[in-house]
Amino acid sequence: MSREPGSATLPGKLPATLRDELIMFRRDLHMHPELGKQEFRTTAALKARLEAAGLAPEVLPAGTGLICDIGTPDPDRPMLAIRADLDALPIPDVKTVSYRSTVANRAHACGHDVHTASVLGAGLVLAGLDRQGLLPNAVRLIFQPAEEVLPGGAADAVEAGALNGVGRIIAVHCDPRVDAGRIGLRAGPITSACDRLEVTLDGPGGHTARPHLTTDLVTAAARIATDVPAVLARRVDARSGLSVTWGRIESGHAPNVIPQHAELSGTVRCLDLPAWRDAPDLVHAAIDEIASLHRAKSTVTYVRGVPPVVNDATVAELLRDAMTARRGVHAIEDTEQSLGGEDFSWYLEHVPGAMARLGVRTPGDTRVRDLHAGDFDVDEDSIETAVELFTAAALLTGDVPEA
Repeated sequence: MSREPGSATLPGKLPATLRDELIMFRRDLHMHPELGKQEFRTTAALKARLEAAGLAPEVLPAGTGLICDIGTPDPDRPMLAIRADLDALPIPDVKTVSYRSTVANRAHACGHDVHTASVLGAGLVLAGLDRQGLLPNAVRLIFQPAEEVLPGGAADAVEAGALNGVGRIIAVHCDPRVDAGRIGLRAGPITSACDRLEVTLDGPGGHTARPHLTTDLVTAAARIATDVPAVLARRVDARSGLSVTWGRIESGHAPNVIPQHAELSGTVRCLDLPAWRDAPDLVHAAIDEIASLHRAKSTVTYVRGVPPVVNDATVAELLRDAMTARRGVHAIEDTEQSLGGEDFSWYLEHVPGAMARLGVRTPGDTRVRDLHAGDFDVDEDSIETAVELFTAAALLTGDVPEA
C-alpha cells in the first residue's frame, strides 16, 4: 500500500495554539534536564498535562516514565504504541539561548525533549479525535526513562507491561543532517548494536629504565587500544560493521615509573545481529591474547547494551504513507544505517515496529551540529512534523493488516 501525495485528507492537524504550547513544553524540559531513572519532574509534568486532557496516564513502577492509553482497547485489534524517551545526558549545555539548561553538566543534547513533546502533542490531538469518534483504534503512548543508560530503559518498560495489548510500535529520533519538515526512512536495520567495554590490566610495575624486568602496562594498554580493532577486522565479516572504539585510557602517575594498573573503556558497535551475538567472545579472546603477549593480567567487563533497531517493512511503509498523506512524498528521504545505538530495539524483540529519523536542521543552515554535543539544538518546527506523522499513522492503522 502506498499513497500518492494529497490522496488522503486526514483530520488531526496540529492547532497553532497547541503547537506553541508544545514548543514551550519542550523548552521547559530543555531547561530542566534529568538523567536516566531520575526523570521525576519530567514524568510529573507529562502526567499533569495528560490528566488535564481527561486521560489516565499510569506511572511506571520505578517512579519515572509512564504509559497512557487513548481510546478503548479492543482485544481483537492490538494497539499502535508511540514511544518517546525522557532522559538527558551528563554534559554541559554551551548554547546561548533563553532555554539553556539550568542544571550544571546536564543537557538534552540528543533531542529527547523533542521526542517527548512530539508524543505528548500526538496524544493530545488523538484524544480530541477520539472524543469526536474519529480514532479508528486505540493508541498507547509510552514515555520511557533511561534510554541513555545501558542496556536501556525500554527493557524495564517492556517488563512493566508497556507492550501488553500492543501490535506494533513507532518512534522518531532527531537527525541534525535532515531538514526540519522532512523525515528519513528505511526498512531493515537503521541503527547498530551498542555495548560497553571495560578492561583492566595489572602487573608488578617497575622503573622505566628496566622495562624488560617487569610488565610494561602502558605499552600493553596501547597495543590493546590499537590492535584489538585490527584483530577483530580479520575475524569477522567486514560487512558486519563490528567496531571497537575507545573513549578512555588511564594509567600511571610519574614519567619514570612503570605503573601497576591500567584501564581502558569504550564501546563495541555492530551493524549485524548475528555478529553482535558473537562479539563478546571475540572481543574477550583478542584482548586476552594481546595482554598475554605483554605479560599483563587482564580483566574484561563486557556489558551488553542494545541490539540493532531493525525496522519492520510493513510498519516502515505505514510511516511512509502517514508522511505522504500529511506532507507529500517529497518530505521523505531514504536514510542509511548508523552506528548509533538505540534501545527502541528491545521493543522490536516483541512486536514489529519502525523508527524514522526526524529532521531538525533549519533548511539552509550549513552549520554542522551533532548529537551528544553541548551545542546541539533543533529547529522547533520539527515538533509539528513529528505530531503530524504520529497522528496520521494512528489514523491509518486500519489500512494495515495486523501482524
